[in-house]
Amino acid sequence: MWLTQLTCRRFRCLDEIDFTPGPGLNIIHGDNAQGKTSLLEAFLYVCTARSHRTLHERELVSHGDDGFSITAVAQRSDREVTLEAHYWQRAKRFKINGVAQTRISDILGRINTVFFSPEDVGLIKGSATQRRRFLDMEISQINPRYLVALQQYRQILKQRNSLLKQHRPDPTMLDVWDAQLVPSGETVMRERDAFVRALSVRATEAYARIAADEELALAYAPDLEDPASFAATLEQARETDIRRKQTTRGPHRDDISIVIAGKPARIFGSQGQQKSAALALKLAEIELIHDQAGEYPILMLDEVLAELDAHRAQHLFESLADKVQCLVTTTERELTEKIGGRPYRRYQMTRGRLEAQ
Repeated sequence: MWLTQLTCRRFRCLDEIDFTPGPGLNIIHGDNAQGKTSLLEAFLYVCTARSHRTLHERELVSHGDDGFSITAVAQRSDREVTLEAHYWQRAKRFKINGVAQTRISDILGRINTVFFSPEDVGLIKGSATQRRRFLDMEISQINPRYLVALQQYRQILKQRNSLLKQHRPDPTMLDVWDAQLVPSGETVMRERDAFVRALSVRATEAYARIAADEELALAYAPDLEDPASFAATLEQARETDIRRKQTTRGPHRDDISIVIAGKPARIFGSQGQQKSAALALKLAEIELIHDQAGEYPILMLDEVLAELDAHRAQHLFESLADKVQCLVTTTERELTEKIGGRPYRRYQMTRGRLEAQ
């Protein structure tokens, strides 16, 4: 699939944007703070209903305006898909092919994307929360069953925690919430385990291409070793939960183990190793989405070329070949060595205005 048109109105610092990228490599050049990242952020938002930089839509609105609108048109192998995102006076609405959606989650997976920025090294050296967020977003794009279970789990977990904050939680009500929490939690854990197993194979292969003399290994690190033990674990932890006024066990405490050359990458990985591992995760994600959706996602690389030496950059583009549409932002003017001589379309971003060159 590839993005054929992106229009933005009143989004961050962007002027009225009408972006028509080609199906291959597209380079968006410009100095810092000109709007390059905001362009990719707008596309990510309309596809996923979220920004990678903020949780608050009001921060995405151009200064002095009351809202923004984004429209993305993408060509899949068998059809054209149009997504619309509108935010006006603190209300957000989404449309698919002109039809308003009652659930924002319904837009996930309509246009598959993979986003990579220098901050994604946090997947390796950051907190477990970042890795869980990565799992939830990527699995939700390709697995509707997971998304439903995750939404149910989060909603029930919120209710259970609210009950635990009371002075004397009603044991009968805790039984009710536990009975509802277990099925969705078990599904979340099983799907995460399957995804990480598949991701590990792909990521190990990708990392070997980038750093041939080292080995990357991933493993699901669940809070519970066996999903079938969730009900018993909740019962055993109930007194602790009441004392701490929160649910202390469950998939909301899961993590991913990431090991390079036999050592935990978060603790012992060098900066170069951590960057390479984060890149390998994204390359693996591209292949998994292709396996599940039957098409390659659209790849966004935000200021990544400055973080990669020529060797790693060339391996990146060699692995993508011509099968993936790439939207790449950069401040660098000379790119021949890093992109390996691949043909590309070039655009210039200046003070929120985008022009083809």
